[in-house]
Amino acid sequence: MRRIVVGVDGSEHSLLAVDWAAGEASRRGESLRIVHAIAPWLFDPQVDAKVGAVREWLMDGGREVLDSATDRAIARAPGLPVSAEMVSGGPARALVNEAKDAAMLVVGGHGAGELTGLLLGSVALQVTSHAPCPVVVVGRPEPAAGEIAVGVDGSPNCAAAIEFAFGEAGLRGSRLRAVLAWSHPASLGPADMQPLVYDAEIVAAEEERVLAESLAGLRSKFPGVEVVNEVVKARPIRALAHASAGADLLVVGTRGRGGFTGLVLGSVSHAMLHHAHCPVAVVPSKSR
Repeated sequence: MRRIVVGVDGSEHSLLAVDWAAGEASRRGESLRIVHAIAPWLFDPQVDAKVGAVREWLMDGGREVLDSATDRAIARAPGLPVSAEMVSGGPARALVNEAKDAAMLVVGGHGAGELTGLLLGSVALQVTSHAPCPVVVVGRPEPAAGEIAVGVDGSPNCAAAIEFAFGEAGLRGSRLRAVLAWSHPASLGPADMQPLVYDAEIVAAEEERVLAESLAGLRSKFPGVEVVNEVVKARPIRALAHASAGADLLVVGTRGRGGFTGLVLGSVSHAMLHHAHCPVAVVPSKSR
């Protein structure tokens, strides 16, 4: 049985992540693994007696975090196979390591100890940049809108995200809204020159063709999924933020058309983690 991993730290955001992960694991028929990262020295029972009491206090706190998360997951999805464990290391590193054998990794938008003024926690940003599996960042409760939104740009990097979005829509019986936003003729790389003058209707028609071709194979693979094609003349960040307001989940790739090869997480996907109105799934390309 495959498993979904969710990281917890006792914060309200991490408990929202547990809710989302438990519901997702139940839909997929997968197990849920709850992990709480702690400092490596806490696993050493032979620590100096002077810090022994501190060690026990921290270990007890970790167990309370896991127990609370486990109770929440079982309440959300009775009968779901759930395991919970404290793991060694910094939260981001530990979660990326857990992701190696996971179908999906789920984290809260920001966790315990994060400054309230920050829109996105450092752990969430690091795991979406480096995890080898899809990562879902939950910053607020799922709105139950009956729609999945996915950002499409015609690049090979977004193919895995599109397939993931179709799968989610199929699992939930939801409509899929595929959004392709453009504000100038498409570029194939950061060094490409953009024309000073162009025909907007011609460009829009070309982008509609790109969107249709990006979805063509998956429409036949998921014939029961209702698909809405949306090509808009707007900045991708604005268009996807707008689409997320009516979605249960926004799906994006790690990098898009024209992204710099050395960047693991593209500017659009990064922005969506901050500004989306629903949980965000960041799906790495299959070549990553």
